[in-house]
Amino acid sequence: VQLQASGGGLVQAGGSLKLSCAASGRTFSIYQMGWFRQPPGKEREFVAALTWNVDNTYYADSVKGRFAISRDNAKNTVYLQMNSLKPEDTAVYYCALRPTVTTWSYWGQGTLVTVSS
Repeated sequence: VQLQASGGGLVQAGGSLKLSCAASGRTFSIYQMGWFRQPPGKEREFVAALTWNVDNTYYADSVKGRFAISRDNAKNTVYLQMNSLKPEDTAVYYCALRPTVTTWSYWGQGTLVTVSS
């Protein structure tokens, strides 16, 4: 499975960005797709996830009400709509896929989001 993330960039605080992540290859078994981020000098952290077959969504407390994860089944693509962005949202954002509940097995290359104050 290959994951290709895109959509990062520079935005002012209060602005919006939409990230995309397209999965290709052996995508017949997707349990969840999600987004993680790694702020400068910090460890990678969970942002949001979507359970593929039932469309359940999960969010980190820090992004609830501001970010929304969604999908396009036909394109095997997951999106992250980020609104009301804050400087502390600055990070490299990674998409990930897990075919089962156990582990995030596949990772995209990361896309940088920079939020200026």
